[in-house]
Amino acid sequence: MMSGINSYPLRSALYLPASNQRAIEKARTLSADAVIFDLEDAVAPNEKEAARRNLLLAFANGPVASGINVIRVNSLDTEDFSADLKAARQCRPDAVLIPKICSVDDVRGASERLGGGLDLWCMIETAEGLENISAIAAYGRGEGKSVARCLVVGTNDIVRETGVSAQPDRLFMQPWLMAVVLAAKANGLRVLDGVWNDFRNEDGFAKEASQGRLMGFDGKTLIHPVQIEPTNGIFSPSAEVIAEAHAIIAAFEDPANVDKGAINLGGRMVERLHLEMARSLLERHATMTGTRRLR
Repeated sequence: MMSGINSYPLRSALYLPASNQRAIEKARTLSADAVIFDLEDAVAPNEKEAARRNLLLAFANGPVASGINVIRVNSLDTEDFSADLKAARQCRPDAVLIPKICSVDDVRGASERLGGGLDLWCMIETAEGLENISAIAAYGRGEGKSVARCLVVGTNDIVRETGVSAQPDRLFMQPWLMAVVLAAKANGLRVLDGVWNDFRNEDGFAKEASQGRLMGFDGKTLIHPVQIEPTNGIFSPSAEVIAEAHAIIAAFEDPANVDKGAINLGGRMVERLHLEMARSLLERHATMTGTRRLR
């Protein structure tokens, strides 16, 4: 069972460029469950060093965001990786997101380089990474010095590398997305869906976020603050679902049902596995509505 920071909700994870000081400061006021301070794609090559300095300054007095603080570094095979990792260690975020994880060797190498004290998040955004997703997730479950806590799908890079169309409704990507979700769930890892690029298209975003929730993703990565509240709403249980969970628990707590494996509730058969699901749902909901975390 997850504990500490890994039991916090992870419905919304907002990317913010570390080269933008105003964006970093804005992170202090945002309701995203996680903020990913980006040193990779969102930062131009000639701005990398300044971006690292921005993060060192921002984290000088502790975490910046009120939720989970993550730093995305450049990939293992780049010249910037070592400098990024050094800065991340000094900042002491909750996790470091490493892009372009393609194999177990990449997870092992990232874990060894990262060492203890920081969680490892793995970005799955290449054809090789998708092909090796089961092995990657299984290794991340408990091997190495730093356990991988989360898989993050990079849909833009998957589209670019494979040539697959993201339209209509990510139809041709769905087998790959579901494979990532399955690997994560089988190994107790959290898993985040990719970004929606057109942040002005609210209907399209809501449709894709809802699709991700139905697929089993824990949440979605975002590119703009306006996407935070809709995402939190979509990945939170509805009032009807909450009421149904309470009804299931109450029914099994009835003295007449305490020893039963299945009961009739409103005309449908409800088993004890549904009771476990109801309790788990209410526990997750409690973390979503609790006080924001500050370390």
